[in-house]
Amino acid sequence: MKKRILVTGSSGLIGSEVCKHFNNLGWEIHGVDNNQREVFFGSQGNTRWNQGRLEQTLESFKHHELDIRDRQGVIDLIQFVKPDAIVHTAAQPSHDRAAAIPFDDFDTNAVGTFNLLEATRQYSLTVPFVHMSTNKVYGDAPNEIEMNELETRYDYADSAYEFGIPEHFRIDQTKHSLFGASKVSADISVQEYGRYFNMPTVCLRGGCLTGPNHSGVELHGFLSYLIKCNLEGKEYTVFGYKGKQVRDNIHSYDVARFIEEFINSPRVAEVYNLGGGKDNTCSILEAFGIISKISGKEMKYKYVDTNRIGDHICYYSDLRKMKAHYPNWDITKSLQATFEEIYQSWLERN
Repeated sequence: MKKRILVTGSSGLIGSEVCKHFNNLGWEIHGVDNNQREVFFGSQGNTRWNQGRLEQTLESFKHHELDIRDRQGVIDLIQFVKPDAIVHTAAQPSHDRAAAIPFDDFDTNAVGTFNLLEATRQYSLTVPFVHMSTNKVYGDAPNEIEMNELETRYDYADSAYEFGIPEHFRIDQTKHSLFGASKVSADISVQEYGRYFNMPTVCLRGGCLTGPNHSGVELHGFLSYLIKCNLEGKEYTVFGYKGKQVRDNIHSYDVARFIEEFINSPRVAEVYNLGGGKDNTCSILEAFGIISKISGKEMKYKYVDTNRIGDHICYYSDLRKMKAHYPNWDITKSLQATFEEIYQSWLERN
């Protein structure tokens, strides 16, 4: 009998990659999505195209139209599916958007996650629960680290952060944005269910999660949206920090691969900073250069001196804990390859 996996946010970037990956491993896939991204971001955030792609290409995929804020609906679905693993990727993902829709943000990110945790507990204490958290749980505390300003980027001057931000970095006494606060609530809840009930849970505090199936918009999906702007000749807006702010970019395939490793050998109440690491970092200015070389088009952009609230000047993930716990996992998709895949995907969709 096939193993069954339940994936929330299955039409999104990470959710769809997880569905594809576990389908290829021979699992039965149950995707949960209600195209809420379009509600949050308008028609450009529509993910029905990705739902259709999954339904057409994955023979074991079953779609469930459900809002994770529907508590009884979540309980009923988990009892019906009886999954062997749960991967929770559904979220309101933008810290800018959260301020305009605070109740929707909190109810989706914090309460929705709590609904899933309690439904999982009622069903089974042994099913691995993977939660896609965010590096925004650290708020803007990483900005307090001493920085070096280089020609095209910032980097940490403090040698304690040579490899990036570790999991024990503080999450309190810092500005998170309302999105960051709702995700902190979810993150802590996932950890608490793990510790209190001895459940195999994990929070994956994502850096810049990206890939060819991202419906990138200005308020969420930095790399995907930037590449789309270049392809369409649209002006991109840089918000503060001279465009030298740094992100570590991880391809959705490498995220799915780590989730596979965790499900195969789960741990209780774990936390990992999941990003591309130092080798897959780029600043916005550097990203302009990379995509311009690929497309042959100059990047059109304007600069706004005011940075986004809670935005990181420099952030990349310290991957040493992940690699120590799961030595079979590593980054397989380079920054260049990731850019090329995203560019090709936008070409095919336009």
